[in-house]
Amino acid sequence: MRMACLLFATLAALSAPALAVDIDGHIRPGEWKGARHIVDFRQTQPLSGRPGSLHTEAWILATPKGLAVAFRCDQPADVPRTRQRVQRDFEDQVDRVNLMVDFDGNGRTGYDFVVSSTGGVNDAVVTNETQFNKDWDGNWKHAVSENAAGWTVEMLIPWYIAPMHTAHDGQRTLGVYLDRVTGSTGERDSWPAASFMRSRFLSDFSPVTVPQYSQSLLAVTPYMSGLYDNVRGRSHFQEGADLLWKPNGQFQLTAALNPDFGQVESDDLVVNFGATETYVSDKRPFFTENQGIFDFSLLDDNSQLIYTRRVGGPSDDGHGAADINAAVKLNGSVGTTSYGVLAADEDGEAGRFFGAARLTHDFGDQSLGMMLTRVDRPWLDREATVLGVDHHWRPTPKLTIATNVVASDILQSGTHTRDSGGTVLADYEMGNGWRQQWAGMHFGDQLQVNDFGYLERNDLNYGHWEVRKRYTSLPADSAYSSHDWHFRIDALDNDHGLRLRRQLRIDRSSTLRNGSSDEVQLNINSAGWDDLLTRGHGAVFLPPSVDLAYERISPRHGDWAFKLDAEILSGGLGGNRQLGYNVKFIPTYFFSDAFSVYAGPYYEHVPDWLVWQHDTLIGRYNEHSLQLDAGFDWSIDGRQELRLKLQAIGLDAHARGGYRVGTNGRAVASNEPVEDFSVRNLGLQIRYRYELAPLSYLYVVYGRGGYAQDDFPGTTTDALRNSFALRDDEQLLVKLSYRFDM
Repeated sequence: MRMACLLFATLAALSAPALAVDIDGHIRPGEWKGARHIVDFRQTQPLSGRPGSLHTEAWILATPKGLAVAFRCDQPADVPRTRQRVQRDFEDQVDRVNLMVDFDGNGRTGYDFVVSSTGGVNDAVVTNETQFNKDWDGNWKHAVSENAAGWTVEMLIPWYIAPMHTAHDGQRTLGVYLDRVTGSTGERDSWPAASFMRSRFLSDFSPVTVPQYSQSLLAVTPYMSGLYDNVRGRSHFQEGADLLWKPNGQFQLTAALNPDFGQVESDDLVVNFGATETYVSDKRPFFTENQGIFDFSLLDDNSQLIYTRRVGGPSDDGHGAADINAAVKLNGSVGTTSYGVLAADEDGEAGRFFGAARLTHDFGDQSLGMMLTRVDRPWLDREATVLGVDHHWRPTPKLTIATNVVASDILQSGTHTRDSGGTVLADYEMGNGWRQQWAGMHFGDQLQVNDFGYLERNDLNYGHWEVRKRYTSLPADSAYSSHDWHFRIDALDNDHGLRLRRQLRIDRSSTLRNGSSDEVQLNINSAGWDDLLTRGHGAVFLPPSVDLAYERISPRHGDWAFKLDAEILSGGLGGNRQLGYNVKFIPTYFFSDAFSVYAGPYYEHVPDWLVWQHDTLIGRYNEHSLQLDAGFDWSIDGRQELRLKLQAIGLDAHARGGYRVGTNGRAVASNEPVEDFSVRNLGLQIRYRYELAPLSYLYVVYGRGGYAQDDFPGTTTDALRNSFALRDDEQLLVKLSYRFDM
């Protein structure tokens, strides 16, 4: 009987379909038989289109377990290899390869999978042709090996990794892009010769037809967390679970029960006395999984109809962050129509309900979409409904046009407030490195999308024309490998015809042959009006101003790397009569490939800083601030990492006097008292992370921080030094999560 069972098992194993490749980083003879073989890699950084200076080849093979891709990267001894170990979602300039896949082949959403030569990974979602969001973390396989001639990478991307449309006739056409980056020079060699430096990137992926495969996934990730508040002397324990169900590529559901939406990532400190909100990205897994369908950009910087940091954000009753009972998200497709539904419910009397529905349909070279959001805010007696329609069109191989319209309906205390807006963006690739762009925006003064979305300001009309020229054929003895010049003129008015700004912008971004990059930007601003400074109490007239900024990023050379930012600017009531400046220099020293330390200052001086006081009164200040950024990154081994991040800010503002804004918008000196003040801000986080299994982690996090504004004069260095005494919050968090794939 035992022999019969053994024979049956052996025959079953022989007859079962086997994975064509073993993901171990070694490309063995015959292992990739039948795969598409790619050898025509072209330089796209610099964007010359010439053959790559180092030989690279790749293989693409569809298997029942996923899309398998292999790279072989030749790298002789005279080309230095970067052996630096990197954390997940790294941005370091190291030897690496990129696999990007558009699973529907329609140019709407792509997924980027990055592997460094030392085995580090990065993954991101690509939308709007060139917008990368690396907040998403996927579960996929990779392996790396090396020898004297070079290094190789193998990847396996499961078919359940992303939603995708139904295949036809047993075949699926993907959009695929591959590239290899040499860390010591910054050269990027790609197949096809597509570039995110152009207006069209996703749409330029190469079509690859593969057999249709389908995989299902049921993943449950329970978690437990314990937090001790050392300031208030209390503990908090919480448990919950995330559920991910993907029965096929056409339907996927994500749910969170009693979710712990506390961030284990540390946000950068920001001292903001302005009238607009600071945008902060979101790393919470529930909101990053399959979130691409909900991308609805208003084409204005970080603007979105869904800004997920609203959910679980500051409560409407002012009692800290809101608790969330449950959240659910489902998305899928029917034919070439994709859909998504998102809902989240907060706890308590002040708890809000967030809901969103999204539809998109593809028509070949065009796509049309709709987004509807609804937020109920009972504490404020407010209901916010926003509807948006977006359209993407590629009428010719060189012209891309994106448009959208949006309308809001706010019901508060029985009164409706309605308004609308819209944007259009057209990019034209003229050839020979020339490119033009036209943009137009209109947002009504009663348009309100920030109950769920993010829009820096409404009440504006904006237009710009930009021309670009790219130079890649530089002399061989030049330190630079490419220059990209941008020339832009723009006009910005509010919706009542008040001129806010006219600007000429000249920008040059460059890459160097040693892998570094730099950028110089000059903005020349006309006189105009600031209608936000007094928070609705009248616009103030400001004279012309200038802004000259420089940035240099140098990757690791030897044991050092650094980043330098410097800026000279004018502004305030004096315009160009006084210049301010700021400088930031962050050097990094590598004690080893696994352990690095960074520390550096940021110093700012603004001699004519305007800060709103109340109604029409503004204060004019001589401002100095000093910031320290420091920390270390230690990749203990392939599973463990320890990170320290410290930011401290000291700011002092000495009053130059108070000014009243008159009905004509002119600021007139006032004898009303305007006091000196100083600001202290501290953020410290020490985080240990142990990867138990893919997407399963143990976190131990210590955090401390505080903010204080003092109504007395002092020096900048005193304010910085005293910031280290802040202790508004001091917490120890232990969180354990484990993902079970079924």
